[in-house]
Amino acid sequence: MNTELQPVSAPTRRKSITASPAFVYVLVSPLYIILLAYVIYPLYETFLSSVNVNEEFTWKNYARFFSLEHTANLEALWTSVYISVLSVITCGIVGVSMAFLLERYEFPGRKILSVLALVPMALPPLIGVLSFTFLYGESGIFPRAIKELFGLSQVPFSLKGFWGVVVVHTFTMYPYFFMTASAAIKGLDPSLEEAAASLGANRFTVWRRVILPMLTPAMVASALLVFMVSMASYTAPLIFGIDRTMTMQIYLSRTNGALDMAATQSTILSIVSVAFLLVMRWYQGRRNYQNMSKGVSVHRTEIRSKVGRYATIVLSFVGTLVLMLPILVIVLISFSVDGTWTVQVLPPEYTFQHYVDLFTDSKTWRPIANSLQLSAVASVGIVLFGVAAAYAMVRLNFRGKALMDTLIMLPWALPGTVVAVNLIAAFSTPNVFSFNQVLIGSFWIIPLAYFVRHLPLVFRSTQATLMQMDPSVEEAARNLGASWWYSFRRVVFPMAWGGILAGTLLAFVQCIGEFVASILIFTTRTIPLSVAIFQRMYSFEFGTACAYGVLQILVIIIVLFLSRKLAGDKAGTAV
Repeated sequence: MNTELQPVSAPTRRKSITASPAFVYVLVSPLYIILLAYVIYPLYETFLSSVNVNEEFTWKNYARFFSLEHTANLEALWTSVYISVLSVITCGIVGVSMAFLLERYEFPGRKILSVLALVPMALPPLIGVLSFTFLYGESGIFPRAIKELFGLSQVPFSLKGFWGVVVVHTFTMYPYFFMTASAAIKGLDPSLEEAAASLGANRFTVWRRVILPMLTPAMVASALLVFMVSMASYTAPLIFGIDRTMTMQIYLSRTNGALDMAATQSTILSIVSVAFLLVMRWYQGRRNYQNMSKGVSVHRTEIRSKVGRYATIVLSFVGTLVLMLPILVIVLISFSVDGTWTVQVLPPEYTFQHYVDLFTDSKTWRPIANSLQLSAVASVGIVLFGVAAAYAMVRLNFRGKALMDTLIMLPWALPGTVVAVNLIAAFSTPNVFSFNQVLIGSFWIIPLAYFVRHLPLVFRSTQATLMQMDPSVEEAARNLGASWWYSFRRVVFPMAWGGILAGTLLAFVQCIGEFVASILIFTTRTIPLSVAIFQRMYSFEFGTACAYGVLQILVIIIVLFLSRKLAGDKAGTAV
């Protein structure tokens, strides 16, 4: 009997809805809704507030802003842009020069300087300004010491005014250039410089035609950060007596009840910031050069001359002292008794009570608890949305990727003052995006501001990690029958954990130190740590303010260490 083997047909599988090409838009639509609700809508409401005066559409606020009869706003705009551009130049000079020195030359003290060069990052902006005031201000330690030492009738110098702001910006912001330039310089091929020199180019030509073009991507990214942070600067102009800046004008308009003018100033500041972002991207497109060499080992040149070595030892000591002084003075003053330091060079009385009060006195502890709670809530949202958006950008194919990337990074291009004013304009009345609740004056408005402001940190960190991962690993899990959620939870997320956690830690610590946005939207029940420091400072409670500052510095140092450790582990290196 002849029997034939009949082929057994595979069981038909019902086509999953997730296999549909349109399903990707179901996944990314919540991301767009969130961006629409908390980025675009607040910007739109701020613009409407600027042209809606007494329920009448008018451009008179813009006409008044640019009026030659009322020059305060134009002067503020010019001063803010001028300070920001100058800060970019000075930070670029200091940061790139220091990176080139520490990466290309070997000299006594180089290793300790390499570590201490990042010390300013451990200073929150507000604490950095206060430390410079205590050190070099008109009633600072050094001017008073020189006055007493030489019996002068008045202090010989003091850090104030326009140049005081620039000096503080340079010290606190040059690490942005230093970090990116250091990474770029490590990848430069020295043979390119040697070839240019052998063809007769002098050092200046080599710098201008070879080194700087190769550093363009790093310098553009750093310039954007410095410009945005400078435009958002509030404390430095306030303390050093620069009244006419955009952030100061927005704050004054807001506190004086001129909400329409505050909206106008915020809209113009937004346009300037975004314009600078576009100009920098255009410049990067025109001046972007890539190093095609592979496997190049860069060796540092050792300084062998006796005079050079002694000079570097002295300069290294001076550099170490300059970098450490701002933190040391904050620690010193944190032990001073409030109200006792008046005309003396150093505080006359000291106590440990401030640190005891931090954790035992409910009034002193409340801002710390508030900041931890507000930052934790914001960080949860940042992680959920940042990871989802990064995964969508890297792993999914859909139209509108460039738009999503721009919308996520847009708040990073806006000063914190503008973000706060946008949220005030959008959520001072009930609407669908606030679930028919008034968010202004509530607990949720500050975490929302932190979320919008610092979302790019987790987004960029996770995106960079996912781009380094081989997508075939996830595909293999899916081919073996794993669902999308299972493969993401058991394969993708563990592999990207280092980048996600590093970005989350940085976002958390930035939220704790956020001052510019907080000062406009806090309430007495939700006063954060940065605002408490500011208030204690103006109540002449220097000891308590600096104890708060030391706590912030310690948190930032721990976070920076953990972030560098995670980055090193992720790259397969030990830190």
